[in-house]
Amino acid sequence: MIRKLIRQMLAAQIFSALTVSLCLLIDSVMISRFLGENAIAAYGLANPLLLAIGAIGTLLGAGIQVVCSKALGRGNQEEANIGYSSAIAASGAASLLFVAVAAVFCSFLARALGAGASGPLHDMTRDYLVGFSIGAPGSMGALVLVPVLQMAGQSGLLIAAVLTMTAADVALDLLNVLVFHGGMFGMGLASALSYYAAMLVGGIYLLSKKSVFRFSRKRVKIRMIADLFRSGVPAGVNMIASLVLVYLMNQLLRRLPGAGAGVGIAAFTVFLSVGNAANCITTGVGGVSLTLSGIFFHEEDRTALKQTVGTLCRYGMVLGLFMGAVLVIFAPAVIRLFLPEADRTQAAAILGLRLFGAGLIPCCINNALKYAWQASGRTGLSELVSAAEGALFPALSAFAFSRFLGMEGAWLYFAAGEILTLLACGLLIRRISGKRPWEDGAFLLLRKDFGAAENQSMEMNLSEISEVTAAAEKAGSFCRERGGSEQESNRIALCVEEMAANVISHGFAEGGTNHLSVLILNKPGQWVLRFRDDCAAFDPVRYVPQEKEQAIGIRLVMGITEEAYYSYPMGLNNLVLKVRKNRE
Repeated sequence: MIRKLIRQMLAAQIFSALTVSLCLLIDSVMISRFLGENAIAAYGLANPLLLAIGAIGTLLGAGIQVVCSKALGRGNQEEANIGYSSAIAASGAASLLFVAVAAVFCSFLARALGAGASGPLHDMTRDYLVGFSIGAPGSMGALVLVPVLQMAGQSGLLIAAVLTMTAADVALDLLNVLVFHGGMFGMGLASALSYYAAMLVGGIYLLSKKSVFRFSRKRVKIRMIADLFRSGVPAGVNMIASLVLVYLMNQLLRRLPGAGAGVGIAAFTVFLSVGNAANCITTGVGGVSLTLSGIFFHEEDRTALKQTVGTLCRYGMVLGLFMGAVLVIFAPAVIRLFLPEADRTQAAAILGLRLFGAGLIPCCINNALKYAWQASGRTGLSELVSAAEGALFPALSAFAFSRFLGMEGAWLYFAAGEILTLLACGLLIRRISGKRPWEDGAFLLLRKDFGAAENQSMEMNLSEISEVTAAAEKAGSFCRERGGSEQESNRIALCVEEMAANVISHGFAEGGTNHLSVLILNKPGQWVLRFRDDCAAFDPVRYVPQEKEQAIGIRLVMGITEEAYYSYPMGLNNLVLKVRKNRE
């Protein structure tokens, strides 16, 4: 069930990231082909301000993943709704402020970005900022929308929203340049309207009664907004490190002897743009790791955590190998789209893109690990790895290799930086856990008292009603073998029998492929049972039967448990029951 969920979420994340990257590339091509050299220069000058809006949205998006996955893992739906409501309010306030600033100070901002005090370049930069600023609420909202839809189990809807955004952007760009002739203002406005189109698609679900998350102004809390930004700091470190690295690479390439007039910088800019699109696989692995690890960590489900991160590492290796091969094979054709002349710049960009592909496998593994550490509370370690991976190791590698191999040696920055980061992660795991990274899930860096020891937990997977009785007997035996009284053992067996039978009888589709996972933990002072299935949403904790004769089993189970909570993250029913030991 977890592997199936990972595949669904990973496909949606990768597709979303790739589509957005392609959308940006299409914007660049259309501006350069239809509006000219000054227009593409204005687009480049405006980018830092657009990245600032993206940075705030990214911080909130990462923060809501951490905060809401923590709440859902603990079965605290109200806390998840507070996080969701606060993120929506914060993104709305920040984006509206940006709209006001861009509208009032558009000329000043254009000058500050280097477009000059007047002239065509200044006017185009100013116009693009004004047009794009209209869509700031949609742009930032879309960045928050991605993790929200993932946690709600709406991967298909996420793909639909991204496709709608891309189609709208391309169509509106064409209308602007071919029909309305709106210039750079029209290009910015086209991007703005496309973001609103994506928000509309996702908003239909989020405003419906089926939505896992509920917005309310009363749930907006200042302390939660602060928590969202704190939780998203590692994502901010990533973005800052990337900006620092680009600056350092540009400075290094500018000073290399024999690089020619801007040959190195031009080649680096082109292959990095394509490489960022290829990085959709690493972005997807990191996003899924952050979301699932956060939920499973706060469920104290060691087995699910180990399976999640291990599976993501394996999938990352396969995806990295595939994408790396694509870059090696198709690098010349892709680079020629940007640099049609067969000169030194084109040759350098082709080599750079091919070498970039060598770093994708270690990057996927690094992202799976560092985002799992962030989700499990090791934020400082995640930030340290992000800084080393994003700037320190790549910059040092570029400097070292360029000393011996010149400009071409600098192209090893990404692959060498990711390999050094992976080696550093392995050493950290060995240092902290005292084990080799692959031993007993040591790569998770969990504390020793996390969850239950392996011999103090039992997991069963059921797919048919005929398996329920045997599962209940195994649960009772598990309890007795670990010192549980006969009364406790019977209660555990009853919980398993009643809840499993209810799920399979009423939730499983006839002839379908539904799954039910039952986990039992022997914890100090209590037994913890977790039921997870992929059926339609059903909350047994709050279920009120129409007749007294209905749901007798559910009411019986709720009567003997000390605590029960339910959540429905990622389209999965999660029910946690806690039964006190030696209860009379």
